[in-house]
Amino acid sequence: MSEKQVTIAEEVSISGIGLHTGLQVNIKFVPAPANTGYVFRRVDLDGKPEFQALVDYVVDTSRGTTLQFGKARVTTIEHVLAALVGLNIDNVYIEMDQEEAPILDGSSFYYVHALQKTGTKTLNEDRVYFELNKVINYKNEKRGTEMTIIPDDSRRISTMIDYNTKVLGTQNAELNDYSQFAEEIAPCRTFVFLHELEFLLDNNLIKGGDLSNAIVFVNKQVSDLELERMAKLFNKPTVKVMQKGILNNLELKFDNEAARHKLLDVVGDLALVGMPVRGRIIAVRPGHETNVAFAKMIREHIKKQNDGPPKIDLTQKPQYDIEAIKRMLPHRNPFLLVDKIMRVTEDSVIGVKNVTMNEDFFVGHFPEEPVMPAVLQIEAMAQSGGILVLSQVPDPENYITYFLKIDNVRLRNKVVPGDTLVFDLKLLSPIRRGLCHMGGKAWVGDKIVMEAEMLAQIVKKKNI
Repeated sequence: MSEKQVTIAEEVSISGIGLHTGLQVNIKFVPAPANTGYVFRRVDLDGKPEFQALVDYVVDTSRGTTLQFGKARVTTIEHVLAALVGLNIDNVYIEMDQEEAPILDGSSFYYVHALQKTGTKTLNEDRVYFELNKVINYKNEKRGTEMTIIPDDSRRISTMIDYNTKVLGTQNAELNDYSQFAEEIAPCRTFVFLHELEFLLDNNLIKGGDLSNAIVFVNKQVSDLELERMAKLFNKPTVKVMQKGILNNLELKFDNEAARHKLLDVVGDLALVGMPVRGRIIAVRPGHETNVAFAKMIREHIKKQNDGPPKIDLTQKPQYDIEAIKRMLPHRNPFLLVDKIMRVTEDSVIGVKNVTMNEDFFVGHFPEEPVMPAVLQIEAMAQSGGILVLSQVPDPENYITYFLKIDNVRLRNKVVPGDTLVFDLKLLSPIRRGLCHMGGKAWVGDKIVMEAEMLAQIVKKKNI
């Protein structure tokens, strides 16, 4: 059973302080139509520039995940994205009036609470998951990190952390069902070791930090003078080290809260892949740098897998054979250039052309070294696209398809007698008022030979 895409029911806003900038920021979540994904919008900049939350735009992972598109920049956005993914919200505009998202309590809890309060709206489009066809592994020997995703029908994540410290030890966390995210993962706060906190403080790198938005693990002896200094910095009467080796700013919500927060970060950073991926993820000592590198690997794999030839068996019975095609298309020899349609759906079509030496055009087109003319490859692709358009009406024999524009044609490899051309076309936008915008690729085996974008219009025949 297919799942439908989801957006939020109405706008909802949150305000807070940016951890590193110390600036007050307002962040607003706005409903978005199907297939929008997550789009950041900087409403404080001229033109309110916006861009998708994609790993392509990551420019920094040193103190959180930072994206930049042109002059528009957003930072520390991993907890925001984790909340959206954890609640299975597919489409939303994220408006910010400063570059850094508010840190709040260092978790996704308040984001999740606000999004749950506003509710969701189901859209008409199906949710599309990427189905892996192999194991993907990333390893950073220097940092001792490793991330793996294994093909699986479910979406599961497990994390393991070990920083060679007694205070934290080895911790594991798991998320086997995203319906558990809000309660089991979202409340888990970011953490820092005391020596890291001291460095950040000394270099004025956490202007908006206080002891309410991070767990501070103490992995060394701390003098009373140092504790007094921190108390003054954070405007606290006293700062002490608890028995568990953490400062007395807060109590742990889970014994393995640190590992759960790392899992939260994995969820948020992998949102930058651009689509949900089914699989089991195993993350060892993950961090933003590792998460982003892994997200890039998955995104590249998606591009390669999606860019491959369509998975069809050319020996199977086609959806439309040549006689059915002749009833739909007005073309006849020598200009009927599609032999069969293997599959046609509401938004895609796969057509086949068998190129043989007895084609009329080979008589005069490089007869000593026959090559199928590029214009006829384009025409054959257009005819496959015509079947896609005509399949949308109940009486296709009464209509005709005219192509209005052909763009971005690229000829990759020559086509010669004996080749089997496979045309794979998909809608680039919904069909409106009889206009159909398609993008297509032509394959011979696993090799792209041609690609193009096409705009067609369907009209009734004049003699109807």
